[in-house]
Amino acid sequence: MITRFAPSPTGPLHLGHAFSALTAWDMAQAAGGTFLLRIDDLDRSRARPEWETRTKDDLRWLGLSWPEPCRRESEHLSEYAAALDRLWTMGLLYPCTCTRRDIRDALSAPQEGAPLMGPDGLIYPGTCRPARPPSGPRPDAATLRLDMARACAVAGAPGFTETATGTQTVQTPPDRMVSRIGDVVLARRDMGAAYHLAVVVDDAAQRITHVVRGADLFEATPIHALLQRLLGLPTPVYHHHRLIRDDAGKRLAKRDDARAIALYRTEGRCPDGIRAMVGLRPSAP
Repeated sequence: MITRFAPSPTGPLHLGHAFSALTAWDMAQAAGGTFLLRIDDLDRSRARPEWETRTKDDLRWLGLSWPEPCRRESEHLSEYAAALDRLWTMGLLYPCTCTRRDIRDALSAPQEGAPLMGPDGLIYPGTCRPARPPSGPRPDAATLRLDMARACAVAGAPGFTETATGTQTVQTPPDRMVSRIGDVVLARRDMGAAYHLAVVVDDAAQRITHVVRGADLFEATPIHALLQRLLGLPTPVYHHHRLIRDDAGKRLAKRDDARAIALYRTEGRCPDGIRAMVGLRPSAP
């Protein structure tokens, strides 16, 4: 078993992050496997070296360790470019110039009952989608979307194994992929690869066998299973754990500095105290 934790170095490590990292660590330890740390630093406008350093310090304090050097996404842009080239050659990508406002305006009068929100937010209405796949070389520094209908016609409806609530196979029909997910962004003009493409390439490169992450990413997993089939990559087992929420039931985010692990450390909490706060057993002696 190989698990991973892939934080973005854009803010403090909080209780939600700690729960995810500890869950992945515990699963790997119980199976005699390996836990890996990956740094999701594609967004160079927000990623900061000091946050990476603090994140690693907090994780080590919690009792976690991993092989070094850890993988940084910013150092593997050529791998993402190769994956994009393959999808472009297959006729599955197209450039998009729409802004978020353009998409909101296009969806301002949706058909009754049509879903608006997907894993990436507002479901793209297809404004820039061409009738035929674009020809010529893949454009550089362009936002590229996956033509979901064409992709599903090529790959069908690949499934994945979910283990968070008992082992089950999850499969999403192509019509639902199109209507409930839509043409997701796989490359961004300002940062190269987007999340969905990078995470699939990363997991395969690191031979991740079990992806442990929050339940908020469950709806995005059919995208990843689809990309894995299109790119000829293995599909890991997925474990989407519960989310850690505040007293109002809201999911913790980077802005929740009051629940930063560093602050709990300065207050004198111990690692097993953090485990207790998120409902995990004490660490093994």
